[in-house]
Amino acid sequence: MLIEINPYNINRRSIEEVVHSLRKGNIIIFPTDSVYNVGCDLFNKKALQELARFKDVKLNKARFSIICSDLSDISNYTKPIDRPTFKLLKHHLPGPFTFILNATNEVQKIFDSNRKKIGIRIPDNNILKAITEELGNPLATTSLHDEEDHILDYFTDPNEMYQRYEDQVSIVIDGGTGHLEPTTVVDCTEGDAKIIRQGAGKLDL
Repeated sequence: MLIEINPYNINRRSIEEVVHSLRKGNIIIFPTDSVYNVGCDLFNKKALQELARFKDVKLNKARFSIICSDLSDISNYTKPIDRPTFKLLKHHLPGPFTFILNATNEVQKIFDSNRKKIGIRIPDNNILKAITEELGNPLATTSLHDEEDHILDYFTDPNEMYQRYEDQVSIVIDGGTGHLEPTTVVDCTEGDAKIIRQGAGKLDL
């Protein structure tokens, strides 16, 4: 299903339809403040398995990130954050960043893995904010494209995405043309912030 949602005039019924699909264990494609992503309800194991199949990886090997609605959400999934790191996050989020932080045991349970780190995202996107607030918990997410892929039309045009992936996902949200740059990935697990991948976000240290 292709659902058009205007990020500047959110249709609550459309959001409720998306959240209903997420709660049923489906995966969806959605816009962010960088590239379009694919994701699911973080607390739905069936959906996580489905997302792993979509990316052709085993769930315990997947490196999915978590999209939270705001900073107050992240303490459930990350170990205590020092003051400089918190100030860095507060200054740059919401925004096109993935911050890598030390993960709690909760993350290991969710992903059936021994992963010690987790990527945290709070995109500056009204559609995603509405979805996560209505859902009541974060999304598990990964970029639609792989690192070696060129970002072509079907990664920026929701209609192209729908034609390409309609048999693999429940919903493609048309929130407008996607961006070409992925997030800037920042590793904060060892004290000083370190840029792992320069993307759309400009880090202000």
